[in-house]
Amino acid sequence: MDILVTGVAGFIGNAVALELLKRGDTVIGLDNLNDYYDVNLKKARLERLNPFAATDQFVFRKIDLVDRAAVNQLFTDFAPQRVVHLAAQAGVRYSIENPLAYIDSNIVGFIHILEACRHHQVEHLVYASTSSVYGANKKLPFSVHDNVDHPLSLYAATKKANELMAHTYSYLYGLPTTGLRFFTVYGPWGRPDMALFKFTKAILNNEPLPVFNYGKHRRDFTYIDDIVEGILRVLDRPAVPNPHWNGEHPDPATSLAPWRVIILVPTDPLSSCAILNF
Repeated sequence: MDILVTGVAGFIGNAVALELLKRGDTVIGLDNLNDYYDVNLKKARLERLNPFAATDQFVFRKIDLVDRAAVNQLFTDFAPQRVVHLAAQAGVRYSIENPLAYIDSNIVGFIHILEACRHHQVEHLVYASTSSVYGANKKLPFSVHDNVDHPLSLYAATKKANELMAHTYSYLYGLPTTGLRFFTVYGPWGRPDMALFKFTKAILNNEPLPVFNYGKHRRDFTYIDDIVEGILRVLDRPAVPNPHWNGEHPDPATSLAPWRVIILVPTDPLSSCAILNF
């Protein structure tokens, strides 16, 4: 199968592409290699895919999602059957410093992906949402069936917007879409702006740990291999309409359109085994 993976130089995108290649799929990788964090780390991740490029099983294109013409040309040239859209401007706190980066990548970029999928008859679009959409919600554990209308960061708001945009395209054009809400993914080749790497660096440098809210919080972490497994399982099962959906009591997780939202979370606080929450 020919699969487009956006954000292929990123932490999750690179791991997904590698696993797809190992199982025999052809991967078209897209990334703009921005400098949100060390570009050398992104280039090093791409080098892991080089053996597959030698056999034309992997192709990389440096493209910014804001460039609509370039995105369209990529779809025209390679005609991917399915898309794993993981490219985005990530990070909650950075959205306070640079909000326009989130609008460009997460809103403008996402509509370009939706349009390309629509016009090129993509079989299934799987895209990254985030656990941050739960925002001010206090009921635990979080569920896909919960209302998520109170995000507390622009990053979360753009991801909630992605879910709504995807639903619209699923309804209007029959495009199967699945949104995945990730809970703090960690592991080898991870992002250096994440807590585990920040804590390790502080410990090695004998510096105070950067703890927020006076340490009065807990957080789920999900291991990268489990996230990759979850993404591939979802990708292989295109979204379908929920025939039991009721507009008088609407379920936020499904629809009469081929659309759904899934949580990938640890099954146990002491383990990192991912589950699919339908």
